Amino acid sequence: MSVFTGWRAALRIARRDAMRAKGRSALVVAMIALPVLGVTAADVTYRSVTPTLAEELSTKMGAADALFSDPGMGAGAIQQMPDAKSYSLVSEKGPEPGSDPAARRTDIGAALPEGAQATSIQSVPATVTTRYGMTTTDIVEVRTADPMVRGRVDLVRGSFPRGDGQLAATEPFLKKSGLRIGSRTTLRGAERTYTVTGVVEQPDDLKSAALYAEPGAVIAPWRAAAAHDKKVLPPNAGVKEWLVKGAHGAGVSWADVLAANERGVLVVSRKVVLDPPPDSEVPMARSMSGSSYGGSEELRVALITVVAMAALEIVLLAGPAFAVGARRSRRQLGLVGTCGGDRRHVRAVVLSGGLVLGGVGAVVGVGAGLLLTMVFRPVIEGWAGRRFGSLSVHPSELLIIAAIGLVTGLLAALAPAIVASRQSVLESLSGRRGIRRSSRALPVLGSVALLAGIAIAVYGGTTGDSTPVAGGSVVAELGLLCCIPVIVGLLGRLGRRLPLPPRMALRDAARNRGRTAPAVAAVMAAVAGSVAIATYMSSSLAEADYEYTPVIAPGTVALFASDNRAVERLPLARAAVERNLATTGGHADVGRVWAGSDCSVYYESENDCGSVELIKPTGKGHSCPLTGKGAKELAASLSADEHKKLMRSPACLDETQYSSSFDGETGGIVVGDAAFLSMYVKLRDPAAASALAAGTPVLLNPAYARNGEVALKAVHRYSDQDKENRKLHPGKAVTRTDRLKVYQAPQRYATTPGVRMILPLRTAERLGLHTEVNGSVFRVAHAPTDAEDQRVSAAIELAGGGLYLQSESGPGNRDDTILLILSLFAGVVTLGAAAITTGLAKADAEADLTTLSAVGAPPAVRRTLSGFQCLVVALTGVLLGTAAGLVPAVALRLVDLRQAVQNMKVNPVESAYTPIVLPWATIGLLAVAVPLLAGLLAAAFTHSRQALARRAG
Repeated sequence: MSVFTGWRAALRIARRDAMRAKGRSALVVAMIALPVLGVTAADVTYRSVTPTLAEELSTKMGAADALFSDPGMGAGAIQQMPDAKSYSLVSEKGPEPGSDPAARRTDIGAALPEGAQATSIQSVPATVTTRYGMTTTDIVEVRTADPMVRGRVDLVRGSFPRGDGQLAATEPFLKKSGLRIGSRTTLRGAERTYTVTGVVEQPDDLKSAALYAEPGAVIAPWRAAAAHDKKVLPPNAGVKEWLVKGAHGAGVSWADVLAANERGVLVVSRKVVLDPPPDSEVPMARSMSGSSYGGSEELRVALITVVAMAALEIVLLAGPAFAVGARRSRRQLGLVGTCGGDRRHVRAVVLSGGLVLGGVGAVVGVGAGLLLTMVFRPVIEGWAGRRFGSLSVHPSELLIIAAIGLVTGLLAALAPAIVASRQSVLESLSGRRGIRRSSRALPVLGSVALLAGIAIAVYGGTTGDSTPVAGGSVVAELGLLCCIPVIVGLLGRLGRRLPLPPRMALRDAARNRGRTAPAVAAVMAAVAGSVAIATYMSSSLAEADYEYTPVIAPGTVALFASDNRAVERLPLARAAVERNLATTGGHADVGRVWAGSDCSVYYESENDCGSVELIKPTGKGHSCPLTGKGAKELAASLSADEHKKLMRSPACLDETQYSSSFDGETGGIVVGDAAFLSMYVKLRDPAAASALAAGTPVLLNPAYARNGEVALKAVHRYSDQDKENRKLHPGKAVTRTDRLKVYQAPQRYATTPGVRMILPLRTAERLGLHTEVNGSVFRVAHAPTDAEDQRVSAAIELAGGGLYLQSESGPGNRDDTILLILSLFAGVVTLGAAAITTGLAKADAEADLTTLSAVGAPPAVRRTLSGFQCLVVALTGVLLGTAAGLVPAVALRLVDLRQAVQNMKVNPVESAYTPIVLPWATIGLLAVAVPLLAGLLAAAFTHSRQALARRAG
């Protein structure tokens, strides 16, 4: 029998086996198809969402041939590269800063090619009314109905604006504002009302919240209104750009670009970018050195790692399925031997099963990946924030992915094929399994590899090299994989005192290590990767939280008047805040203090107003040792923990992490009372409140006090323009330093954002300082939503404007999508591995289950046994995976720590805090919820009763 004839027979046997055992075949196909599906969907999505050069040009200039713009260099000639990413003046001498603006302006109209068509684009930030109140957004003036704009702005529904009283809006703006098609909005300032006629989108930025109007519909009437009414601020319009269509479809050539450059105009031409001229024709290329951009090595390494891990998961999960299939077909394999087949023919039969099922899984995975990408394309585009240029399919890449799935199926069947071929014909025909002892060398080798891998990873972390960290983590995980059979074997000893179902589950897992160990390994590998990434991300977020400096105390909002004329409108604005926000406990007023002329009024000339500041004493406990002389030497001798403690001391905290939302001119000195102390500072101390009532300031940062006193320096300088006060205080500026007894708050209040000292009103007046209540603070149940913020803005504007609301948004949005995806991935693999192992155990232990029924075991025992079998695999794999995942995460954080310490020694006030924070939510989900769910599902889908089979013979 020839080789090909033998393989044809083996493939026929494998195909018939697969059709007979449909359940097991479906499991293997699913295990192979799912990773192939994921990689296929990721490949198509990545290729589709990454724009080509032509697609990138379309999102920039629509269907036009070129984009003409003013680079802001005046009317002089410029030179540019063909892609317009680099440009400069031809002459080093440009227009003088104080020259006539008309001389600096570039005439783009005169630079257009002869016979070309053009339409302008110009944006302006504006305040418009909404369903809830008011909001600020960008209004773009462009003729959206022009075919040249297609690709840059596209219509979603409704119609384009056709007149001066119409607008189009993006979906994010409508969602934020509560408006819809047909709604009316008013532009504040120009006080013109517009109707929303349609919904549009920017294909390259689906999250953009903007409005679109016809050219001349917004900016021109706004400028006219500002010219007639000095109370109306003129629009702060951006630079106007022009979309240009060449004459007779000829496009915009490089000669046209050079001609526009002579007039100071920058041009992005589709024709030139896609087919650039030689360097000899590019004047700027002569003065620039060439540069090349290689591919991302990190991306290639990450891609190879992902594919390798996916293949490993398939082999670990599908291998036991092929092993059980070969065991159930051992009589058939024995018959192959009796008919003259040798070991290679037996191996061919089992490998053919991997080839058949691997091929089916690869084809199904690639097809399903393409189909799901097409079905969920809108969801993917929304998540990515941009439209696909097209559904980009690279057949060569899909063939490689399918080939990997096919080869993975063969690899999964390789070990079972070798084991099956070693069985004698007599063992196969009689049904005896034989006795195979576990390898004694493998656990020893695994233990050595585990310890060596941990040591290598830690060494890489302490030396700051990530390569040993990656290598050591892989070695440690492989070592743990080698130890899994021994760990599984030890599980049987844990069930001696347990009830029957868990005891049988543990002993079954220990007896059938060839089935249990790969599934545990698969779960461990998936969980290890998820825990490693989740731990690193959680630690990085904790570090970012530590370094973040809030601008206002969390849980509060502050209302401020922008000038002294707006102070009169504070009562109405306070009422608007309390009416529209979730405030609790009323409000507390806060005031500002100044000496001499008010710097918020007389700021145009230098040294034209006064100042008030706290003088910080020098010496230990007052001066920060991390600044000034000897700081670097001190930083070099500190550990990260010692540096953190010193950075959090009042002497250093105030200088390195201070920000003021109240009055930056006075360095955190505010005028307030006991209500402000309680509501904003959250210091509920009767002694502090009594001190304020008695005229004693409350100091939040003890580094400014010596012997219970602070030095307050006031420079009483009056501007000549401040005629009223200047008449009362003629002569030179007067500098006065007063020592004030203060009440020192506990040290923990030194971190209060924006406040160093609270000065009673009576004390400020006694010192000859000027004061004014310029705001209020409110305690809120939650940060203001968009709708609440818009309502307050509208109420303030209705009251006359001039006031603004400030709230604390935190260190940034906590997007847990990645952590959720990692948890779901690990959870799905855990459930799949546990379910596969349970199914294989059920198929492999029919005789034991029949015996249980025969001896009168309750029907629920069978169901409970399946649940515990599933629980054992899931829980063991999760716990081992969690331990394995911590190794690379901790080692990488050690790398970060070393780098942070080095940066701290160069810049002593740079934070070296590098925490290691465990993602308890992710670990809890994987270690508790997923195993319990796996056990419950296995128990729920297992039949309690079984029909007794007759013994053969």
